Amino acid sequence: MAQVQRMSRLMVKTLRDDPADAETLSHKLLVRAGYVRRNAAGIWSWLPLGMKVLENVARVVREEMDEMGGQEVLLPALLPKEPYEASGRWEEYGPELFRLQDRKGGDYLLGPTHEEIFTQLVKDQCTSYKDLPVILYQIQTKYRDEARPRSGILRGREFQMKDSYSFDTTDEGLAESYALHREAYIKIFNRLGLEHKIVSAISGAMGGSASEEFLAPAAAGEDTFVYCPNCEYAANTEAVTFKAEAVDASAVGPVEELDTPDTPTIETLARHLGVPASATLKNLLVKVDGEIVAVGVPGDREVDLGKLEDHLAPAVVEMVTAEDFEGRSDLVRGYVGPQGLDKVRYIADPRVAAGTSWITGANKDGKHAKNVVAGRDFEVDDYLDVVVVEEGDPCPKCGTGLKMDRAIEIGHIFQLGRKYADAFQLDVLGQNGKPVRVTMGSYGIGVSRAVAALAEQHADDKGLCWPAEVAPADVHVVAAGKALQTELALDVSEQLKDAGLRVLVDDRAGVSPGVKFTDAELIGVPKILVAGRRSAEGVLELKDRRTGEREELTVAEAIARLSA
Repeated sequence: MAQVQRMSRLMVKTLRDDPADAETLSHKLLVRAGYVRRNAAGIWSWLPLGMKVLENVARVVREEMDEMGGQEVLLPALLPKEPYEASGRWEEYGPELFRLQDRKGGDYLLGPTHEEIFTQLVKDQCTSYKDLPVILYQIQTKYRDEARPRSGILRGREFQMKDSYSFDTTDEGLAESYALHREAYIKIFNRLGLEHKIVSAISGAMGGSASEEFLAPAAAGEDTFVYCPNCEYAANTEAVTFKAEAVDASAVGPVEELDTPDTPTIETLARHLGVPASATLKNLLVKVDGEIVAVGVPGDREVDLGKLEDHLAPAVVEMVTAEDFEGRSDLVRGYVGPQGLDKVRYIADPRVAAGTSWITGANKDGKHAKNVVAGRDFEVDDYLDVVVVEEGDPCPKCGTGLKMDRAIEIGHIFQLGRKYADAFQLDVLGQNGKPVRVTMGSYGIGVSRAVAALAEQHADDKGLCWPAEVAPADVHVVAAGKALQTELALDVSEQLKDAGLRVLVDDRAGVSPGVKFTDAELIGVPKILVAGRRSAEGVLELKDRRTGEREELTVAEAIARLSA
């Protein structure tokens, strides 16, 4: 909406120095430019300029969701315990879930996501196949009790999110709804001006099959992803797969026990035997829902516990402790080998393929064994990609060495399938008069996080450089000094408003031109129009915030240029 916002009346306080606790660029600039203020760890207030940017992001999201056929609703943030008990997530979410009780002792939570509540809504409202498909969405405040809230609004305990859900009667319908969201997300992030990558992901505790993340490359990103420089492949590191072919082990001799005192680690073993770590087999013991499980990977690789947890979700994965070895003569700490582990489930990375030969623990103190062959001397119960991905690992599609980068997750789409429909018996009457179980998709965009991602990608050493679609104003008019300049700046601002533009005008009295120019660059409106030394001639200076290009224009020329 066209308007003039006078900085003399605007609640904004800019800072010259970075906040002491700020580590990321977005955290520093959004606080310094007066967009947000911290209330507590992970809890932020949005100030007038910040609200304009946040609302612009939400507007773009709404427009594209409506265009693709989504219908907006608003569900409560305060939710009863029972639906989350029915889905199992009351316990699965663990300490990240904000739990509370009312005065009568009833259990409630602050919603982290709303799959359960949307499922109940559709169960109540849709009874026939004729009512489907339907796509519902909301832009709502979400809550997660982050263990380490940091990076400003990038990782908060309260945040704005668009979550949408599709409901279809067939898997083909779900695939179509998923494709609609994927295309809408591309349009949203392109309109916002966010550089982004679409990467394969795993569903983890969300369940379902297909899953993709939308990542905004940024140095402050907490997600690491890989991409292939030779083909289109890109994936979250937790979703990278590796395929290994079986190896002919006919020439490998029998298992041979080795005397290896004081070698409980891969490093000490490799040094003692004079072999590379890659020749050894590392066996990590963990507890999965309380049961001890061994995880085998090549000795020169590390187990990615996050990846393991996602593969085994919703099971709880914990490291074993010294107490877990008590009474277990089959488990010799530091010398565990997969051969002879009859009472322990054995999970291995695909690199431990059938026929591969290893040096590994002999299940005796101070002893290892060589020529231990997968498939001959031990069996793998489950193959899972569980190693930490490294740059140079082969691309699953073409074999080229992968590259790695950091990014901010700004969106995630899932084909949930029938996990929640099963939990709530969400059926509709089919064309044949029989009940049909509904299948679902879940799709999220971090609205407040997108603001931070934009600040990370669109800034320089002077401050923010907002894309026009999300900027708090179309033009920032600066009155550089005296009454004549201020009068001209206010007059031009009104004319710009009449031309349909949103105007921020710095008409503050007693503030030097230098401070005004510095604030204009810090705040980051795309165009800066200065009423300066040639104001008496009716000449203004127009500056492009991003490129720094300047030109002098008459008032009429400036209005025509900016409103074109």
